[in-house]
Amino acid sequence: METVHALVFFLFVALAAAQPLPAPAPAPADVGCNGVFLTYAPEAHERIRPFVDPAAAAAGRQPYSFRASATVLNNGVRTLPSWALLVAFAHGEILVSVDGAVLTFGDDLPYNTTATGGGATSLSGNPQTDLLTPIATAGDLTRIQATVKLVGTLFAGPEPVVTLPSAISLADPAYACLPVATAPTVLSACCVLNAPDQPAADPPAGNAYLPRVTGDLVITYDVLQAHETTYLALVTLENNAPMGRLDGWELSWEWRRGEFVNSMRGAYPRAVDTRGCLYGPQGQYYKDLDFSKVLNCERWPVVHDLPPSRRDDTSLGQIEHCCRNGTILPKTMDEAQSKSAFQMEVYKMPPDLNRTARPHAPANFRVSGASPLNQAYVCGQPALVSPTEFPDPSGLASTTLAVATWQAVCNMPVDDSKAAKPPHCCVSFSAFYNESVIPCSTCACGCPTPAPTTCSTTAPALLLPPHALLMPFEWRAKETLKWLHDEELGAPPNPMPCGDNCGVSVNWHVATDAAGGWSARVTLFNWEGADMRDWFATVVMDDKVYGGFEQAYSFNATAVGDGAIFMRGREGFDFLLRENNVSGVDYPVPGKQQSVLSFTKKTAAGDVDVVGGDGFPTKIFFNGEECAMPQRIPSQGVGIRASRGGVLVLLLLSFFFFLNFGACI
Repeated sequence: METVHALVFFLFVALAAAQPLPAPAPAPADVGCNGVFLTYAPEAHERIRPFVDPAAAAAGRQPYSFRASATVLNNGVRTLPSWALLVAFAHGEILVSVDGAVLTFGDDLPYNTTATGGGATSLSGNPQTDLLTPIATAGDLTRIQATVKLVGTLFAGPEPVVTLPSAISLADPAYACLPVATAPTVLSACCVLNAPDQPAADPPAGNAYLPRVTGDLVITYDVLQAHETTYLALVTLENNAPMGRLDGWELSWEWRRGEFVNSMRGAYPRAVDTRGCLYGPQGQYYKDLDFSKVLNCERWPVVHDLPPSRRDDTSLGQIEHCCRNGTILPKTMDEAQSKSAFQMEVYKMPPDLNRTARPHAPANFRVSGASPLNQAYVCGQPALVSPTEFPDPSGLASTTLAVATWQAVCNMPVDDSKAAKPPHCCVSFSAFYNESVIPCSTCACGCPTPAPTTCSTTAPALLLPPHALLMPFEWRAKETLKWLHDEELGAPPNPMPCGDNCGVSVNWHVATDAAGGWSARVTLFNWEGADMRDWFATVVMDDKVYGGFEQAYSFNATAVGDGAIFMRGREGFDFLLRENNVSGVDYPVPGKQQSVLSFTKKTAAGDVDVVGGDGFPTKIFFNGEECAMPQRIPSQGVGIRASRGGVLVLLLLSFFFFLNFGACI
């Protein structure tokens, strides 16, 4: 019996060996495209619940599941690095699964393709990010073609259902894509270079890099050492935004090849979690690895910066640009603190256990700050760039190159309704010639949800007495009503307007106006429950008066161009305290910082009408975020009473300012 079993076994092996190898993926139909040939082919669709009535179905609202594939084939003479495919979906598609690519801007699945207002959906190659040329590979399809498999839901009418998108193209602006006729059920396009005089061939295969680009925040992923099963990576966050900052940054990404983090220096994960390895393929492969010492096995790890006390820690610190509690300042403020970096040892998984093969960078980087004043960022996918050069650690006049380098560019979204958020700071105006303060606008930083019934979200904000600037909004109603009555400013609305709901407010007070010059006083109010260290602000003035800026007296202030005056606190005045109850009054008062700015009229570009509006800024930014501005400026009031009001504001704010500053020192 054993002999029979052995004969059967050897016969099975022989038959298996005789079977032909799997054929390579077929190439799309040759349509004479000597550029990048794109295809999109629906594979299957099926009506799914909920089943809608015939009228709704006729209107194209019946959901269908669908499967489709897209191909990107490089038939040209140039390598296509970090390719990205644009698909203009036309049936309200919701992508549920994407294989062979990732959403370029790191959006979550399921992804509604109409979320960006109907624009084309961008898919970036992953893990096959670069497509070589037929010349450099002898036409090897596995190296010149990438296939993307898509699964999702679309909305259409009754059968027959057409599931083709309206267009496909490359995201690279160097290529122009035109549709070509192939099969009637396949959408195809041929993309050729806009500049036909490009070089006829690439450098040796694998040595073509995308140019380094810049953005508001650039994440650089350097592989410093590569081994068979592990590699050492250096991750650097660099702030290039002129006024943006991050406080308490958190960075996350997606491992798409089964990688996991063994150790880190300069940062630490939010969760030390090895369950994914113990019960997954990592634990089955690395059977002799002590996973109790592994740091993180999550597919989406989230890491954060370390406190300064860990900077010289021999096991967690000693990384340049690390350990500042996650604060990254703009270069305009402090270039030495505009970067943050950390190292990590990464374990790889089969089939990537090859020391001579380039590792795969993670995908879908996301970065955020802990402060509500921090801007949101949208990050693109990492692109392979020329290896970073590091000074030789021995001190010799030499450089050490990274094994491989990727860069992901993150930008603050502009006019993007999906990522838009209300501001967290607002501006009030006052002047020596008017006793009233024009406060921050109603709901300047957003209205409460659900909509309140005790106040109006649309009624304009009411004029305030100067001392009410020191009061939380809930304490201002009584003072405001008394002010309206005493100054005969009219009857209050019913209900009263809601508050501004801002964590930071800025008061701009025109203090003086003389023949040769004028001055303004700017006061910062911190209504948040946390202190703000290393704050900065930017005031944008009209060109007529901008050239006349002279100096600030309690802040460091610099005219940086385009009408902007950049300000930060001097030593001892760079710490904006939180709201507190130590002022000796019945209500909490905000932390405050204040300075006077002086301007001359001698260098003004034309006549300066301070009272008419030239003395007020057009924009104010705090910690990089644009603040909500009031809709009007103070009108010219009665001289004697207005003068008293201006002095009163100065005395009150200065008194509370020095009271708080004295308490903090």
